[in-house]
Amino acid sequence: MIHFAWPWLLAVLPLPLLFRWLLPAHQAIEQAALKVPFLDDFPTDSQTLGTQKQKWPLWLAMAAWCLLVLASLRPQWLGEPIEQAVSGRDLMLAVDLSGSMDAQDFFINKQAVDRLTAAKWVASDFINRRVGDRIGLILFGTQAYLQTPLTFDRKTVTTLLDEAVLGLAGENTAIGDAIGLAVKRLGNQPGKSQVLVLMTDGANTAGEVSPLKAAELAAAKHLKIYTIGIGADEMIVRSFFGSRKVNPSADLDEDTLIKIAESTGGHYYRARNTDELNNIYLRLDELEPIEKDQQYYRPRTELFYWPLSAALLLAAIIAMQRVQLS
Repeated sequence: MIHFAWPWLLAVLPLPLLFRWLLPAHQAIEQAALKVPFLDDFPTDSQTLGTQKQKWPLWLAMAAWCLLVLASLRPQWLGEPIEQAVSGRDLMLAVDLSGSMDAQDFFINKQAVDRLTAAKWVASDFINRRVGDRIGLILFGTQAYLQTPLTFDRKTVTTLLDEAVLGLAGENTAIGDAIGLAVKRLGNQPGKSQVLVLMTDGANTAGEVSPLKAAELAAAKHLKIYTIGIGADEMIVRSFFGSRKVNPSADLDEDTLIKIAESTGGHYYRARNTDELNNIYLRLDELEPIEKDQQYYRPRTELFYWPLSAALLLAAIIAMQRVQLS
């Protein structure tokens, strides 16, 4: 069906007649000429033809004005109602961009990649599965930034996550500030299920708020936090003097991440490789299932450009006619 978004603009339709009624009539300038009195009483064929020629631009102008008013009403074509899944859950994803996330202790298709690349690869699938959730993205390092506010547009969130680079927010790790920013964005939505998934590979080394204090604020706002500690337990490093085992996750503060999760009703997970990281997100899908409410929307197709184009075409014809007469 056709719908008009701004029907009140129909009130401007009689505006030209109003101007014609209010403004004084145009006075024709008469010049001296030799006239034969008795011939003026009989209209000639040229006068009749001239009168007809003067009327068609007026009719075109009236049609152009009507089409312009029709375009201003913003006509739209409403499609059939489409069901939209809405869960009522707000989910924020916080990703660590500190310098330690460049450690290449993860593998994708048997190729070594850094931790951030692995996190993007797995988290993108998780975001795409969250149909009906409003999703936001926080990137943190020395400081925490809101990269994407809460939105149903999962594609945009995935794109901005893919564009994140190491060191974008600084080289250190401000876990407490990331949680505090999530509380600020999620804590003012009473009645909604609010979840923060925080992924890091280190300990809190920057920021103004301690992680445990931020967790207390989150618990008071009923914000559930799932923490993910990312990084391998051991790694073989080859050098000129031979091979040796190192622990690339020595700086990971698991105790703090466990306390953060437990104090908010969430859970702590350890991701040592890509498979474990993917299983964690699958587990989160089970703990926070999609709850669909039946809501509908109707797609709208704008139609205003059709009458607008016709009005401009008629205006061009009138302008060309005036140029020819001049």
